[in-house]
Amino acid sequence: MNPPQILPTRIREGLAPGVTYLIEGELVPMLHCSLDGSMPVYFEHHVVLWKDPQIGIKLKAVRGAVRRLVAGRQVFLTEAKGQGDIAFSRDAPGHVFPLELPRGAAILVREHQFLAATGSIRYSTSHLRGVRNNLFGHSGFWVDRFEAHDGDGVVWLHGFGNVFEKVLADGEEIDVEPGGWVYMDPDVRLRPAAYGLRTGIMAGVGELIFNRFRGPGRVGIQTMYLHPPSSD
Repeated sequence: MNPPQILPTRIREGLAPGVTYLIEGELVPMLHCSLDGSMPVYFEHHVVLWKDPQIGIKLKAVRGAVRRLVAGRQVFLTEAKGQGDIAFSRDAPGHVFPLELPRGAAILVREHQFLAATGSIRYSTSHLRGVRNNLFGHSGFWVDRFEAHDGDGVVWLHGFGNVFEKVLADGEEIDVEPGGWVYMDPDVRLRPAAYGLRTGIMAGVGELIFNRFRGPGRVGIQTMYLHPPSSD
């Protein structure tokens, strides 16, 4: 098996529709976007680090607002539009990186990893059912879904620690610590994998649980495990 490969930690001249960007910073990296006025970017409310005054800010409604409200998810995002510069960061050490999505492509992202996206990307949520493990409980869990519906676009994510990518061939599998994955292609299948562990000293039986991903498709893996409380 080819091991997961680390994603770039610094980008000097990134290009997205209507946006040029750079990513830099060692401990808490920053995404710096230069907007040409033709394409907005949207993001969560608390991630703006600084911006030019001429960049306009407004709320952006999220598709499926009632469903998201019932599930305890946020109903609004924030959108920046205009010509000028704006920068984003999360208040945590980690790895900021882009995912380029050609028109018609989509990506599934775990909660609290999204940083920003171009306005050409449609944002919604998906509920992955049938997953039972020590992180998500019995009824599955919510993920963010980003789809390049109106044209090519870019989604920028924040991973905790560093982020590696594994490209799975059709039928190829990898076991990942439940808090260690960041994103996956929609065609990737996810199920739990449990291993019983018998301890000779205490004569007890424990369980080691992984998320098992099956290709084809990409899986993003972060080196700093994230175990937020489940909303289900």
